Amino acid sequence: MCFLAFVLWKSLEMWQSRAGLGNSPRTILDELACIQSHDVVLPTATHGQIRLRCVTQPDAAQAALLDRLGIVLPKRMRLPEPEWPALAATA
Repeated sequence: MCFLAFVLWKSLEMWQSRAGLGNSPRTILDELACIQSHDVVLPTATHGQIRLRCVTQPDAAQAALLDRLGIVLPKRMRLPEPEWPALAATA
């Protein structure tokens, strides 16, 4: 686990360096940690509910950082598939 974390850290450091943003991955992680996703649940009269997973809009500094790194945030993310009990899979 520690080796994988080290490799990911170094990869982020090289990616940051190529984008001309220095070589401190901690600052990028701290800045991008403020971007959140939220689940919006809307009740309906006929189908129970509608669930949407939305991503917050980055502020100007975060948007500039994402642009320099070449990252495009989605407006909505796919919800995970519902997990059915293991017995249903064997039936």
